[in-house]
Amino acid sequence: MKDSVTVHMDATPQQVWDVVSDITRTGEWSPETFEARWTRGSTGPEVGAWFKGHVRRSGRGPVTYWSLCRVTACEPGREFGFSVGAADQVINNWHYLIEPAPGGGSDVTESFRLEPSALTRVYWLLAGWIRGRYNRRNMQQSLERIKAIVEASPSDGAPAGA
Repeated sequence: MKDSVTVHMDATPQQVWDVVSDITRTGEWSPETFEARWTRGSTGPEVGAWFKGHVRRSGRGPVTYWSLCRVTACEPGREFGFSVGAADQVINNWHYLIEPAPGGGSDVTESFRLEPSALTRVYWLLAGWIRGRYNRRNMQQSLERIKAIVEASPSDGAPAGA
């Protein structure tokens, strides 16, 4: 009920972190979440901050919904993670680990982990192999899109053309 994908990026760990921790940019790389915004008084990345992601399930319409998320890991230049669901009923966890790569750049790992529950166990037993394969493909696609963003940006972390 978990998996991960790693992609090398020719960017500093801080450049990568600045992009993945800015949830308002999620729609630039996510195959499913096309927008996100801070909520419940949160205004930026910190452990405990809340945000909502506007999701188009499986990347297709017409069904869309908002998912409540809470930041669970927030170390600039190193990691950013969040849980999906209410504080008392977490469903899934997403995490980015950013490590300096030998020879320069960063190795960035995106991972997910479903919370163990009777419902997720049944779901994983019946459809998990399909969703797991889908999540792996989406993580690869997300990381490749993030790579394109950070590699197109100047080394000072400012957006290209700024």
